[in-house]
Amino acid sequence: MIASGQALNAKKAGDKAPEFGLKDSDGDVVSSSELLAKGPLVVSFYRGVWCPYCNLELQALQAAVPEVEARGASIVAISPQTAPNSRKSQRDNKLTFPILSDEKSRVAAAFGLRFSLPDYLVELYKGFKNDLPAFNDDPAWVLPMPARFVIGSGGVIAYAEVNPDYTQRPDPSELLPVLDKLRVTAAV
Repeated sequence: MIASGQALNAKKAGDKAPEFGLKDSDGDVVSSSELLAKGPLVVSFYRGVWCPYCNLELQALQAAVPEVEARGASIVAISPQTAPNSRKSQRDNKLTFPILSDEKSRVAAAFGLRFSLPDYLVELYKGFKNDLPAFNDDPAWVLPMPARFVIGSGGVIAYAEVNPDYTQRPDPSELLPVLDKLRVTAAV
């Protein structure tokens, strides 16, 4: 994944964020435009409930919820997994923010994050009993690159962290200065 250079094609700070409307774990549609009408939006793309690095990141984001909300922002996490798996992620990680199901990884593709696993990784994942087609209700063996974005209320990406190394995740504290700057800019 790192050698492919695909991360260079992902959305970056200054780009317009693709709009989305995705179902949460209860089946309700969550719209990025509705959330952005209330303030900045933190969007985290993660691989799924089966990924221990993703679960640690979700827990770190949950710990940052009070500071993010105090800055007028909200958080969503996006995964290609099915609603039951999203509910498990929410329950196991004690999350108060929504996990959205990105059916067929369409939103991840719009952000430049969707990648197909090469055959050797498909076999490795099968060996670990990580049946992505079952987790995601999608026959394709695809995942999003882990990524985190802060989108300003105008729909422009103010912060982008995309890393093809799924073991590396930014600390949520990195978001706070970006959210502070957006709040000051909005007040002017």
